[in-house]
Amino acid sequence: MKKYLEILKSCPLFKNIGDDSLLTMLKCLGARIESFDKKYTIMAEGTPARYIGIVLSGSAQIIQVDYYGNRSILSSLEPSQIFAEAFATAEVKSIPVSIIASEPSEIMLIDCSHIMHTCSNNCGFHNQLIFNLVQDIAAKTILFHQKIEIISKRSTREKLLTYLSFYSKKMGSGSFDI
Repeated sequence: MKKYLEILKSCPLFKNIGDDSLLTMLKCLGARIESFDKKYTIMAEGTPARYIGIVLSGSAQIIQVDYYGNRSILSSLEPSQIFAEAFATAEVKSIPVSIIASEPSEIMLIDCSHIMHTCSNNCGFHNQLIFNLVQDIAAKTILFHQKIEIISKRSTREKLLTYLSFYSKKMGSGSFDI
């Protein structure tokens, strides 16, 4: 686990948690690391949503396959990024997407029930972990809301203007580089 300490410290799930506490917490949570070859399915559509994943090395993609077999890439994941947290915390019966390794990757998997239900040790970092998880899900929800607002526009011109307007507000200026 020490090998990945720097990557884990940059993961939003472990924000404001010290190095020693982080290593202790990972043991308490029963975190495990698995290796996946390129194009290997890390989580398959239709499987139960139990685990939160963190990319430690390599990269992965969140994909969705429609009724006709057409694949859409919904997101690309790089080291320190979290995935499947919304599905796992909502305890959905099956995830509606698949997570596929884009290259040989190492992924940390944490059983979400170990995060959501505090242990008998009353670990001090557990409340911070839950707070970080809620904050991450909230930030992603806001981002998805903005994406929906952009794609709901009728014309490409309106979509582009809406995107540029969001970006202008984010940068705090009418002039910016993309």
